[in-house]
Amino acid sequence: MVNKIMDLKRKFINREISWLSFNERVLQEAIDPNTPLFERIRFIGIFSNNLDEFFRVRVANVRRMVSYGEDKENLLGEITPEELYDKILEVVISQQSEVQQIFKSIFNELRKDNIFLINETDLSESQGKFVRKYFHETVLPNLVPIMLSSETPFPYLRDRSVYLAVKLSMLDDPEKFSYSLVRIPSKSVSRFLVLPKEEDNKFVIILDDVIRYCLNDLYCIFDYDVFEAYTIKLTRDAELDIDDDISKSFMEKMEASLKKRKKGRPVRLIYDRDIPKDLLKFIFKKMKLDKDENSLPGGRYHNHKDFMDFPEIGNPHHYYAKQPSLRHWDLLPNTSILKVIRNKDVMLHFPYQTFAHYIDLLREAAIDPLVREIGITIYRVATYSKVVNSLLNAIRNGKKVTVVIELQARFDEEANIEWSNKLLEEGAKVINGIPGLKVHSKLTWIQREEEGELRNYAYVGTGNFHEGTARVYADEGLLTADPRIANEVAGIFDFFKHNYKSFNYEHLVVSPFRMRDFFSEMVDNEINLAKEGKEAWMILKMNSLIDPEMMKKLYKAGNAGVKIKLIVRGIYGMKTGKGGIVKNIKAISIVDKYLEHSRIFIFGNGGNERYFIASADWMPRNLNRRIEVACPVYDPEIQMELKTMLEIQLKDNSKARILDPELKNEYNITDPGNTYRSQEDYYRYIKEKAQLIYKNLR
Repeated sequence: MVNKIMDLKRKFINREISWLSFNERVLQEAIDPNTPLFERIRFIGIFSNNLDEFFRVRVANVRRMVSYGEDKENLLGEITPEELYDKILEVVISQQSEVQQIFKSIFNELRKDNIFLINETDLSESQGKFVRKYFHETVLPNLVPIMLSSETPFPYLRDRSVYLAVKLSMLDDPEKFSYSLVRIPSKSVSRFLVLPKEEDNKFVIILDDVIRYCLNDLYCIFDYDVFEAYTIKLTRDAELDIDDDISKSFMEKMEASLKKRKKGRPVRLIYDRDIPKDLLKFIFKKMKLDKDENSLPGGRYHNHKDFMDFPEIGNPHHYYAKQPSLRHWDLLPNTSILKVIRNKDVMLHFPYQTFAHYIDLLREAAIDPLVREIGITIYRVATYSKVVNSLLNAIRNGKKVTVVIELQARFDEEANIEWSNKLLEEGAKVINGIPGLKVHSKLTWIQREEEGELRNYAYVGTGNFHEGTARVYADEGLLTADPRIANEVAGIFDFFKHNYKSFNYEHLVVSPFRMRDFFSEMVDNEINLAKEGKEAWMILKMNSLIDPEMMKKLYKAGNAGVKIKLIVRGIYGMKTGKGGIVKNIKAISIVDKYLEHSRIFIFGNGGNERYFIASADWMPRNLNRRIEVACPVYDPEIQMELKTMLEIQLKDNSKARILDPELKNEYNITDPGNTYRSQEDYYRYIKEKAQLIYKNLR
């Protein structure tokens, strides 16, 4: 058994190390001189936000493995938990240093365009007056400084909030000093202040430096005349410890565990590397942290995620050219969507096509007098959700509405509890997940009375019903009234309502009941074709591929001669490509202005190609512990749209990187004489197809 485990470790790349390699690809976008400057700033924000979540979830899990023993499902790769933790810190420290250099480079380039990021030491007299006025009117009412001492308990630090650790002292008596702590109020006040323009020059100052400039005003009641302020930020373990008290409802347990998470175990304290040693030592002692295990030195500023919202003061060439979402050619204005999909399937490709079509579908269902019931699975929705508002409208119009809301959608738990309560108050049937399983499928079901019978309509997607992310996440959504699919979607909602009922799905592939076995059989079919000397191939696209059994199955297929092409955005555990352990498998990752989120699977099947879209990646959690749905695509025209998309992506030599055992993230040079950028090229394909169809309609 031990030898088998060691053999597995040699075949695979560790999940956490692979994730860090993915985040390095995000950082490459911030380095790339071809990326517009303000978009490079945004990618630094994305990189930082990703890293925060990584520490809250994955590093916290590694720390638990160090303390309590290995988690064999997650600890792939020939590495111990202790070695993995050390390796993570080594990579992160290197990347953080790289971020500082990228920032300097970007803002040096912006200076050439008369855009300046300045700090409190750079302010002119007039700018200083402007900053001080802004501080007193806007910032000061949001500040609550806490004086620190060895006698009083150290204050609770909020997860992922940035604080200024302040040392107050006397110029003529350095031995007289005090410590203080101030939380930077970046939620109630913008993290950035745009200063008045001077001639052609534009200036931005970070909120941290606004506070630094006015520290003497903040601490004016003291006699100190020297003020030093250094940023610190704490990241806490985001694992939910759900109570098993059977007397409480699941909602009550979730609310209690969310309160506990806010005070979760510290995972990382990042601090300004220039902070005085005495102040840092004081903080660690009072917080009872081990400096070697819990901390990382950083630069002057933390929470770079805020740079995703950097003020838009640039010139047009500082941003990606706007690509407005297109209408689908079958869904013309002032047209019934239900009528269209009664006659043919429609696939929406987000963000190339507008998410407004889906909102229009819900709006139509809400007011159609023949619609009897609407069902939807909610994992994440927008803060001001048009989706939920459409459901509320449907209830008010007398429709039955069934909403399956997953309360354990990580970091959206509180919002989903709120939406659950709102929908319950309005009269919806709300189902908060399935015991022991997380509902991650992306389904909508509409039941309509037609000619004395009930007919089912369905939407099956790869992404959340979130109009915000639909503008930046590349996803697919199938609209259909095909009874082979729509009736089985209705069956899934019947299962949600009555968990004791079992169904035999002939078309949909539902996890955890059948998905692993089904896709294993599809791969086995290609292996058998290859052994018979026939053409055997598959193209698989997903966010993450880390399930050991599925990876072993793909290794077997590659060795048997099956041609496998993989497009995996994030975590990838296989050792393929140059230096890999098996031939016939090519794997790339695409990181560009849209986040590649769709899951698409195409199998050659001896010439009778089979197509699927899915909500699930090939990870243990998706295949073992979640309600996920993969949906066959039967329409030949839509099959061609999907195949064209993947062929365009496989040619990408601008934003695609080769996934190899050394994690080099080298660009995918397919045709040195030509430039291919898949997101631009597919948008063009969709636009040209729409124009051709509109032209023929005239």
